Amino acid sequence: MITLAVDAMGGDTGLAVTVPGAVAFLKQQPNARLIMVGEPQSLHTALAAANAPMARIEIQPASEVVEMDEAPQSALKNKKDSSMRVAINQVKEGKAQAAVSAGNTGALMAIARFVLKTIPGIERPAIAKFLPASSGKTTLMLDLGANVDCTAEQLVQFAVIGSELVQALHPEKGSPRVGLLNVGTEDIKGTDTIKQTFNLLSGSNLNFVGNIEGNVIFSGEVDVVVADGFVGNIVLKTIEGAVKFMGGAIKQEFQANLFTKAAAVMAMPALKGLKTKLDPRRFNGAIFLGLRGVVVKSHGGTDAAGFYYALEEAYYEARADSLAKIEQGVAAQLAVLADKKLETKQEPAVDNIV
Repeated sequence: MITLAVDAMGGDTGLAVTVPGAVAFLKQQPNARLIMVGEPQSLHTALAAANAPMARIEIQPASEVVEMDEAPQSALKNKKDSSMRVAINQVKEGKAQAAVSAGNTGALMAIARFVLKTIPGIERPAIAKFLPASSGKTTLMLDLGANVDCTAEQLVQFAVIGSELVQALHPEKGSPRVGLLNVGTEDIKGTDTIKQTFNLLSGSNLNFVGNIEGNVIFSGEVDVVVADGFVGNIVLKTIEGAVKFMGGAIKQEFQANLFTKAAAVMAMPALKGLKTKLDPRRFNGAIFLGLRGVVVKSHGGTDAAGFYYALEEAYYEARADSLAKIEQGVAAQLAVLADKKLETKQEPAVDNIV
């Protein structure tokens, strides 16, 4: 039985989304149980109204709620009994295999990092997300906003944890293909940090395919896309805006006149399929990768269907025992990188050779 801890009060609408999403998830996953964290009376009322399967739900009291606009340090210091922190504590104490919250992203990252700490060898956790790719594939991209400024070593660490996560969840893929997001594929292009990262990744045991440009993200040519949080977040928000624009433009064109409206009726099955394939709710659930515990962040403004998919993401990670596999893989990969660095330092300078 997989147990997930749920911050039931987090997000723009709290219980109105988390409870129906949780009930839908439990109906779909009979081998799962939930620890719903929040104000007990409100939770009991909402769960009863949703006809929740209480045999697989435990209510864990929490007297405080982290507001969506609250400063991360304030939430960390002043709200130790918040539903967000209590949910993460369940993972720390081994009562749950993963925690899910739709709450304040900055506060969730600060609390999760403070409570759970990072995997040995990983300096900073990254926000990772699976994006749709061609032929029904997915591509993991990180970082999506947790770390605006990164060193080359930290970007390499992101590549390692991203590769290990894909390997843990999709062992059938073999060694995941890792691409470094850049302004061109040539190794002479990019910032100094990107060039240094390219050299480090080229000397690693990862299946590094080289620099990639943004048009490759959805092609299925790579399994992991690595970027710093500044670039990654801009890419993510651009994607979200482009999808909304495309949906609105298609709708506008089909409503232009009677002929296009008739064409829309004929094309309805294909349009529904496209809408389902591009529905951002299906890819809701960003992973705080690099922590010593599984934490999944749901979009704060999503609906019950979107929250359901965030729970699914956490469930699959917990079921695959991804954390243990990531920790083992990270230790092995970083040991290889350390050995290569040592070999490089010990090589004699050309000028000193007689």
